[in-house]
Amino acid sequence: MTQTPADESTAIKLRYEDGTVRLDGLERSPVSPSSLRQRLSDFEPDRRTDGWRTPAYRYAELRAALSETDAAVDDRVLDLASSSSLESAYDLRDYQETALEAWLETDRRADGDGSVLESVGRAPAGVLELPTGSGKTVIALKAIERLAVPTLVVVPTIDLLEQWQRELEREFGEPIGRFGGGEQRLEPITVSTYDSAYLKADSVGDRFGCVVFDEVHHLGGEGYREIARLLAAPARLGLTATFERPDGAHEVIEEIVGPLVHRVDVDELAGDHLANYDVKRLEVSLTPEEREEYERNQEVFTTYLARSNIDMQSGSDYQELVKRSGSDPEAREALLARQRARELMLGSETKLEALAEVLDDHRDERLIAFTAHNDLAYDVSERFLIPTITHQTGATERREILERFREGTYTRIATSNVLDEGVDVPDASVAVVLSGSGSEREFTQRLGRILRPKSDGSRAILYEIVAAETSEEGIADRRRD
Repeated sequence: MTQTPADESTAIKLRYEDGTVRLDGLERSPVSPSSLRQRLSDFEPDRRTDGWRTPAYRYAELRAALSETDAAVDDRVLDLASSSSLESAYDLRDYQETALEAWLETDRRADGDGSVLESVGRAPAGVLELPTGSGKTVIALKAIERLAVPTLVVVPTIDLLEQWQRELEREFGEPIGRFGGGEQRLEPITVSTYDSAYLKADSVGDRFGCVVFDEVHHLGGEGYREIARLLAAPARLGLTATFERPDGAHEVIEEIVGPLVHRVDVDELAGDHLANYDVKRLEVSLTPEEREEYERNQEVFTTYLARSNIDMQSGSDYQELVKRSGSDPEAREALLARQRARELMLGSETKLEALAEVLDDHRDERLIAFTAHNDLAYDVSERFLIPTITHQTGATERREILERFREGTYTRIATSNVLDEGVDVPDASVAVVLSGSGSEREFTQRLGRILRPKSDGSRAILYEIVAAETSEEGIADRRRD
């Protein structure tokens, strides 16, 4: 937004510079620095320029604070290309329209009289939480259409980068920029991986009025947070199936993107917009040999914890154990014992026997078997002659496997985490969790892989195969809670 004052010599000048908003001329204005610092805790003096700076993501808040004063403002923060009118052919379902309107209503008004940021139109900010398969991408397309400003879409994987690029090109019929996969091309609408956005944000942070973060929970990572901080885009939309993080990093996301403004639970859509589903827990017993070895290793591990006053209630407790193992032989022995006990628990022979029964019961249905580790995924592949996708699978091979799964040549695949998110997975109706973490996010994402509506109205089913009388029971309870 640019306001041209009668006397430019007394105007506060706002400029974008290397991921920050630079403010000059404050000393000649009626605005005191202390009043702005009350609103913006990271509004700081810059001794190199005798001006002031704040992180770029504070731009909308800075404009709002200045609009409440009598100061003249010369605002040249955003350098936006002219936008053509955008029109998507999608018609939103009722719950999608409700989610979009909830986001739009967060409009961060820049002027006290109710007008908005002129250069970018509306400036809503916040996160939408909807189940996998519910059409979050469609909501974002409509958001981009409604705002009609240059927009950056940030995604976690190359697969999603290509998926978004195809969808945007098809809907809007104009060139779509791309940062990632060997390309660095800027357009009014651009899609980027998180990795590429991390490298580019400070140089293109003034070129977008809106930013969409797909799988926004990735911004909880320490490095990726900088992407949101370096962009000046006032309008911010986060999309996820599971917003809250056990480490509390969602609170950081609320600060740099916006709060959770609308949530739709999977059960609200099951039967109408998503498939009805059942979750079944199959408990299996370790073999006598596995049980003996499991108990022996657990005892080594728990005995050390009791002596060392480590209670393993958080990730920091585990990190402390790892740190000690570098210099303490007993700590190293305890760490190795824990690892061996987990391998026995997560990859028991009886789990594979239970999987064999599930495969037999659902021989005519598409099925995905999820594991926590590559070794078990490869064991499943070898034993049942099932194609497997892990982080070690090349992109070409992965695309080929998924395409054959889509067309029905393959009816079951195994994977170790890599299909949890960020990949366009064809429809399946059965999922088997052989092993996993206690993460609600992981469980929700795996469930979402089977929830696309079935043409025959049949129910989807997710099996959890859990080793009884082991710590895996607690893991399974946590992810379900």
